[in-house]
Amino acid sequence: MNFGPSRASAIENLNKFVDQNLFEYSRLRNFDFGPDNRSNVSCLSPYITHGVISELEVIKKSLNKFSFSKNEKFIQEVLWRTYWKGWLELRPVVWMDYLSELKKIREEFKDNVDYKNATEGNTNIECFNEWVKELKKTNYLHNHVRMWFASIWIFTLDLPWHLGAEFFMKHLYDGDAASNTLGWRWVAGIQTQGKNYLASEWNIKKFTNNRFSNIKLSENAPPKVSGKAYSIVKQDFSNSEINENQSLLIFENNLSFEITDFKNNKFKKIYLIFNKNENRSIKLSEKVLEFKTFLTKDQEQTLKNNSINCEVIDISEIKNISDQIIALYPTVGENLDYLNLNNLKLNFLYRKLDQYSWQYCNKGFFNFKNYIPKIISTFN
Repeated sequence: MNFGPSRASAIENLNKFVDQNLFEYSRLRNFDFGPDNRSNVSCLSPYITHGVISELEVIKKSLNKFSFSKNEKFIQEVLWRTYWKGWLELRPVVWMDYLSELKKIREEFKDNVDYKNATEGNTNIECFNEWVKELKKTNYLHNHVRMWFASIWIFTLDLPWHLGAEFFMKHLYDGDAASNTLGWRWVAGIQTQGKNYLASEWNIKKFTNNRFSNIKLSENAPPKVSGKAYSIVKQDFSNSEINENQSLLIFENNLSFEITDFKNNKFKKIYLIFNKNENRSIKLSEKVLEFKTFLTKDQEQTLKNNSINCEVIDISEIKNISDQIIALYPTVGENLDYLNLNNLKLNFLYRKLDQYSWQYCNKGFFNFKNYIPKIISTFN
């Protein structure tokens, strides 16, 4: 598992997975063989989250290797993030409510011993403690482990899901507002109301090849109750007009301009926007911030190698730009929050994949899944 912070590393990892391990993905994907053996999953999410490689790029590579029917499960998993983003875009108040509730809960639990023990991997559940260490060391967890971890956090350790989501966001290289927040809500039973996810001893033992003992969990806990229902907010994801006098802003979710839908457009200058912890509601670990820094520098170097005028600036410096500006849409999350809180009204450009896919994110994933062949055929 090597998360080299560059597009070159992302492409290398993608090629290696498709060539050597994609064939067995559907059969082996749910197994967690430990941090030293991730050959059964792609480990591409940190790159997809930051736009270093795109979902379509990954899917196209997989379809060049095998047919859609053989790739269907892998493609579904790749597009989960696209779906989560779209779901949250249609209900942005969910993110705002989460941050508001987190702020209160964080204050209530700041001296809570059980919370402190959980974040330090000092509980009486061996596997959970190991996963805490793994998360802090590698900044990644297998997807199945994330489900188990969240379930144990919420239903066995009896801690608020909000704090667990914050803990993941702080340490995961692939943390994003949509996948992380909605994933924790789903485990808790408030995303699909009344349906929670409960980790079980037999399931953990089976899919970790009996690596752990002492797994005593609360396996019959009722789902959490939110009491809130969220209506879809009508949104317009149309692109603003582009002209050559504009400068382009790129946030941390689109760090490969050369593969975007706008790579052939001419811009006066490109500003790569970095968001430090002082501007974030959820403070990220030094390693996660460093990962974002190196990915940003890698994109800066690529742009300069292609003779594109560019500069890395802090998000707080946007207000000082004198050029006419337009921005690649940062999606619901910390960067968009900063723009809104500081009344920075920007014209946005949206990815074609998002524009097309988000119309199918009004319901659950099983509904979205029915449209995946249509989405694939549209872009391939």
